[in-house]
Formats: sequence, structure tokens, C-alpha cells
Amino acid sequence: MSVRLTARIRIAAALTFTAAVVGALNLSPATQPTATASDQPEAEVNVEGFAFDDNEAGKPVRGLFQSHNHHWSYKGFGQGPFCGKTFDVEGITKAMVDCPEHSPAGIPAWFEQLASGQALLTPHSTTGWPTFQDWPRPDSATHNATYYKGIERAWRAGVRLYVDHLVTNRGLCLIYTPRRASCDEMDAIRAQAEEARAFEAYVDEKSGGPGKGWYRIVDSPQHAREVIAQGKMAVVLGIETSEPFGCSRYLGKPQCTEEDIDRGLDEVYDLGVRSMFLCHKYDNALCGVRFDSGTNGLVVNLGNFVTTGQFWQAETCTGPHHDNTIPPADAGVLALLWSKLAGVVDPVTLPIYPKAPHCNKLGLTDLGKHALEGMMERGMIVELDHQSVKAADETLKVLEENNYSAVISAHDWTDQGYYERVTKLGGMITPIVEPHGHTVDIWRKVKAAADERYQFGFGFGLDQNGLHLSLPKAGESPQIEYPFTSYDGKAKLDKQVWGDKTWDFNADGLAHEGLTPDWLEAVRLEAGEDAEEFVADMVNGAEAYLQMWERAQGR
Repeated sequence: MSVRLTARIRIAAALTFTAAVVGALNLSPATQPTATASDQPEAEVNVEGFAFDDNEAGKPVRGLFQSHNHHWSYKGFGQGPFCGKTFDVEGITKAMVDCPEHSPAGIPAWFEQLASGQALLTPHSTTGWPTFQDWPRPDSATHNATYYKGIERAWRAGVRLYVDHLVTNRGLCLIYTPRRASCDEMDAIRAQAEEARAFEAYVDEKSGGPGKGWYRIVDSPQHAREVIAQGKMAVVLGIETSEPFGCSRYLGKPQCTEEDIDRGLDEVYDLGVRSMFLCHKYDNALCGVRFDSGTNGLVVNLGNFVTTGQFWQAETCTGPHHDNTIPPADAGVLALLWSKLAGVVDPVTLPIYPKAPHCNKLGLTDLGKHALEGMMERGMIVELDHQSVKAADETLKVLEENNYSAVISAHDWTDQGYYERVTKLGGMITPIVEPHGHTVDIWRKVKAAADERYQFGFGFGLDQNGLHLSLPKAGESPQIEYPFTSYDGKAKLDKQVWGDKTWDFNADGLAHEGLTPDWLEAVRLEAGEDAEEFVADMVNGAEAYLQMWERAQGR
């Protein structure tokens, strides 16, 4: 989950504030859906053939790696701000619907309007099927972008390994009404894990029975290899939340114990979680966070105050690495935000910070080290993003002392100066999906820092349904031609069709997950003369991740 600073300062401020407080398929024989009579309308997949259909047990995996996304956000955040669902047993007409509080005509949808750079009271169509006139779209923070026929299209086009992060935020839950569920972050994590299992069963039922579906949640690298050898998509569950195990921090005091952490790790491991962030957006009892910059930084800092009772504690950095610069207070923005927080917290004055560059004084705490050690004992993947540079440095030191490979920066929210230390451990760096040039730029930097002792592979983090507003929009990528082929040339993809809506990446951008293969084709074009090498590294992404995971388990 990542809110990136854009030129739309007002949007960024509103968004981060809120964060504070099978159609025509031709499947491989192992996964051919059972034909069933149904009059339910459904989205098409519009893929002929099947990418990477030649994976075999006991051989290296070939296929794409998606490192960071959120399928179940609508089960988090008190089940408040996110509209629509990834699936529904009654199909797309029930799953892809607008939030009821957006009616009439989208006029009351203040969060959606701010997220989209619109004036308050700007209307939008609340109708989904069959027109999808106004949503989903790349800059929509509230409308679900991961309807399962899009996930299926990405799988058909070659995504073989997928990290799906269970995500929530107590601050946003408290401020956004109406709420439909508890604001407790662990309650939301449990609900999302349950929804992921329900979806797995749903795909199984669509595909002929238990175990036959293409979506398989895996609990080990060995399990993932078995699934991929069957032509299916291996899904790793992760957690990205601000207060894991109730480990919030208030007035400098932790609100959890080592026993809470041990119980929490046991519980989420039993839920199938194998990858986790220690902190996210706000300081907690485990570690300090990497600051947000610009107006984002102002409003997230206010969120830190609401949830912890303190503003960020910053100092001037003395080393080569630093967190983002905390901006000075803006009276107009502060007045707006304090008005929104009326009844939650009384207005106070922001602190005056020292000269930039800024570094969070809070690093990895003793409880954070205990949690990190518990993750290593269980062979889990450590997510480095969102940690302050002090916390990231201390986390890497612990991993280096233990020669622990399983560390990843899955959506490049860490100081790039740590790339070499991550790759020397045998870990991975993958970029968040952003407009033209970003993915190829990060690929070149990561490859330059790569350690030849380890298999090199690359991936990408979509971060959809995660308040990420910088997904490529129309005109921000090279024009692609339809139909096009998958990275291995075995699947032919045409424009995806949902009812009356024909999706075109050139005109719609990366509006939803079904356009991921289309974006990948645009990135291939971006790579220019390096396209062949780039594609080869992407094809090795899943294998590189599995080898990293196996090294952790091998300890």
C-alpha cells in the first residue's frame, strides 16, 4: 500500500489524510473449467493459448512474478471506503458495484472525488455492469481494480507467482464512515485471509472441484513449485498493516509484548501468511517509518499524531541514507484536516524540524527485533519497505548476522542505497508500477547491484486497491498494438471485454488488473534495445523468489 506524491497536491493531501486517520479461454488440460449452465453475465478474458505451459516438476520455474497487490481491501478498513469486490458467487453484476454512500449520482462520494482530483460534489456514474463508464480507472482510490477475471487474464499471460498482501489501517477506519466492521487491524487480517480462501474455493468450483482451480494459496516454496508445474498460479499471502498483533505505540510506549508477538506470528502463520511488513506509514512498537514527503508528509504526520499521540521525531541525517523530507506546515491544509478530525483529537501545532535531510530517530525496537527473529525462525519473507533508514539499517544488520536471504523491497519504498546490501544477502528489489520509465529504470539499477552468486530475476508490484494513485494513465506509456503476445509468445491477447466496455490500455491506462499484460507489453517496448534481456529477467522472477525463500527455509 503506497500513496505517492504527485503534482496533484490537494489529492495527495486528502488521500493520505484519509489513510492516516472462463469466457473464450482454451486453458491447459489440468485447469480446464467445467462447463456449467449459467445465465449470469460475466467478463471475458480474451486470451488465446496459455503462457509458460511447459513448467515441469523438478526444473527451474519460468514465469512472471507479481510482488505486491491487494485483492481484499474491501474486507479491511472497517469495510468502509472501498467499493466493489474481487468476486461474488452471483458474478460481476453483484461484485463490481459502487458504494451505496456514493448515491445519488456519485455526488456524496467526497473521498472518491478528492482521490480523482475532482471538486467536491462532482458526479460520477454509479452504474457498473455493463458500461463501467467512470470506473475502475488508474486514479480511483475507492473502486475495486482486481475483479477476478482480470487476475485470471494475468495468470493466462504468464504470472506464475503472486504475493497478495492483506491490508488495513485503523486510522482510516476511525475517520471513514459508514463503517461496517471492526477497526481492529487483526480482525481485518483474519477476514481477508478467510476471503482469500473463499475465493480459492470459488475458483475450484468453477474449475471442476477441490484442488482443480488455477488460484492456489501456497505455504512453502516446494508447494509453490508443485502448483506452478501444474500450470496454476502460486499465491503467497502477506501482511501490510500499521499495527500488526496490536503492536501500536502511544506516547512512546509499546502497546504489545513479546508474548503478543509470538502468539500473533503463530496465528498469522497458521492463516497461511508467509511475508510481512514490520511497520507501515506510522511509527509503531516494532519500528519507525520512512517519512512521506511533500503535502503527503504533512498529513501522514498528522495521522502519526492521531494514532501514536506524537508527531514524527526527526533529526538531520549524518549518513548517506535518509528518509523523505518532512514539509513545513501549511495553514490551509492544517485547518482542513483539523476540521475533519473534530471529535477525534484536538488541534495542536506541528513541531519545527531541523535542517533536511531528515531521518526518523526511531529505528528497529527491541520488540521489532524479537518479531524479526520470530519471522526468521518460521522462514518468512521480511518486507523492508516503509521502514525508516535507521530501522532498515538495523534490520539488514540482523539479517546479515544470520545470513538470512528472505528480504524484499517489493514496491521500492526504501532508500536505493540499500540495494547492494539486499542483493548481497540474496534478497530481491521490485518496483511499484508507475508511469513510463520507472520499471526499466529500477531494473537497470537493481541489476547493476546484483550479486552473481544468486539467480537474478525481476518482478513488479501493482499495489492496486492500496491508495496508489500513480498507476500509468492513458498516454503515459508507449502505444501498444492489439492483439499482442505474452513474453514467451505462447498466448495471444486481445482487448478485454466487460459487457459493453472494451478495455484498451492506450485509452484507459492500467485501470484494473486485467490490463497488467497490456502494461507489460508497453514496458517491453520501453526497454528498447534491452528488451530481450529485460524479458529474460522478468521470466526468471518467480524462480529467483523461490530460491530466495528456499534459502531461508534451508537455515
